[in-house]
Amino acid sequence: MQGILTFVRDIGKNKAFLFMAFPGALWFLIFAYIPMPGALIAFKQYRLDLGGFFTGLIKSEWVGLKNFEFLFNAHDAYIITRNTVLYNLAFIVLGLVLSVSMAIVLFHLTQKKLAKLYQTAMFMPYFLSWIIVSYFVFSFLSVDRGLVNQVLESFGAESRNWYSETAYWPLILIVMNAWKGIGYSSVVYLAAISGIDKTYYEAAMIDGAGKWQQTVRITIPLIKPMMIILTILAIGGIFRADFGLFFQIPRESGALFPVTNVIDTYVYRSMKVLGDFGMAAAAGFYQSVVGLVLVLTANWAVKKINEDEALF
Repeated sequence: MQGILTFVRDIGKNKAFLFMAFPGALWFLIFAYIPMPGALIAFKQYRLDLGGFFTGLIKSEWVGLKNFEFLFNAHDAYIITRNTVLYNLAFIVLGLVLSVSMAIVLFHLTQKKLAKLYQTAMFMPYFLSWIIVSYFVFSFLSVDRGLVNQVLESFGAESRNWYSETAYWPLILIVMNAWKGIGYSSVVYLAAISGIDKTYYEAAMIDGAGKWQQTVRITIPLIKPMMIILTILAIGGIFRADFGLFFQIPRESGALFPVTNVIDTYVYRSMKVLGDFGMAAAAGFYQSVVGLVLVLTANWAVKKINEDEALF
């Protein structure tokens, strides 16, 4: 009884914070927890024609791991897994370096109005849809009227069919992902840097430390816990790909599939052709389980090195 009273009292004391957290908690409840029974589709030959979603979920035939076998025995299984992992590794490493660097540069700008202008300009691409961005990219890489080909021709070089040459697309996709996401990530790190006690920098300046020494000795060590936590969370999604980036930007060019096809786009195309919900659910279940294992493993490794910097 005493425990219940304490719980109610704590709710009363923190009702303002709970009210602020309510929309996020409601979002997770609706879109993350309530759909969890749908994971059963990964182990069934799911059929919608049995009377709706829930009826189909209950009455569909159990097939065990056959959906997973179809996914892993596919001809392109190695390619899509390789592409997904390698791209995400590049996104994590490059995103961390660029985001932290950009946040440090913005923090040290003396003209704060100019810093806010740069911050807004970098943040804007985050709100653009990949569909819109794909048209921007097409205006540069179009075979007939693309800006890049026009520049090449003006210098006497031959124009290229960018949407059929695989060599350039890993770099293009990595650059586009960085361009769209770095602004948002840098804001997170900038907020962490802004929260550092200014007396550290004042003491460093009195001792004669320059901007580089302040960054290496003060800024990076104090935001390192956040860098580690965000990296651990990013590792959890290493088997998930940004569908819009890999589907919209290459414009579904079949010639580019060896370097642009990832697990998410492969599942979508398989569903479009085969209508196999079970295989799609198996892929999502596989990604979630692997992501959980990777988060636990990364957190365990960090905990072994420094327990205070682990996520949990």
